[in-house]
Amino acid sequence: MSSITELPPSPSEPGQPTGVLTLPGMPGVVDQVALAKLYGEPLFAMPQDLYIPPDALQVFLEAFEGPLDLLLYLIRKQNFNILDIPMAAVTRQYLVYVDEIRSTNLELAAEYLLMAAMLIEIKSRMLLPPKKVAGGQEAEDPRAELVRRLLEYEQIKLAAHKLNEIPQYGRDFLRAQVYVEQALQPRFPDVTVVDLQEAWRDIVKRAKLVQHHVISREELSVREHMSIVLRKLQGRKFVEFEHLFDPARGMPVLVVTFIALLELSKEGLTDVTQAEAYAPIYVRLAYTPA
Repeated sequence: MSSITELPPSPSEPGQPTGVLTLPGMPGVVDQVALAKLYGEPLFAMPQDLYIPPDALQVFLEAFEGPLDLLLYLIRKQNFNILDIPMAAVTRQYLVYVDEIRSTNLELAAEYLLMAAMLIEIKSRMLLPPKKVAGGQEAEDPRAELVRRLLEYEQIKLAAHKLNEIPQYGRDFLRAQVYVEQALQPRFPDVTVVDLQEAWRDIVKRAKLVQHHVISREELSVREHMSIVLRKLQGRKFVEFEHLFDPARGMPVLVVTFIALLELSKEGLTDVTQAEAYAPIYVRLAYTPA
């Protein structure tokens, strides 16, 4: 498929504006000799077997996002000042595009024809004498509203282009997924120091409810109470933490029993665990593999 090339005006065609599209059947002169350049090489004669599909320009127009996009392309392509648009040249070039698709795709050409009518209206208003405005102020340029729309559209288009450059999930990168095989044996949550403190406070609170006022001296052995705790755990899978204490024997025995339990855990003879967070705490004999 041949492409449509923009050619500068020939010296022999002074009426042709700068940047006017040269379509098949409308040859122009480039560098005073060649009609056009094909892949960087000068083309001195129109090929006899040149074929341009009827919808070639239609496909080209569908690349634009609307009339404002096409109009902005024509202005920026020829380095026109957007604040001082040469309406005659831009309108003439714009109509070249629209005329090619009006007969083949009316639905696509409808919105482009509306913009063409607006360009012609603006050019007509520019040819008329400016209206007098009260207060001696100058009349607004007929192109002002079009310029505002073009500038707003260009800002939005640039912002959309910058957003499109941001890496997007599914287009530029994918989420990494790693399969971690879980152990078949359930692992109970570890008991923290805070959990032990809360359980100990609860034991002390209930011990205060059964106090004796008999003052006596009793020698208590941590090793002896370690053996007592081990005997209570012997042959049992789990024992609830609070069942290892006897509040009726008083605070000294509770303290020694708690120290004995800590020593057993420190030496690795017992395990302190719980089924889940905030669940009751259980004590069991440490598991020793055969």
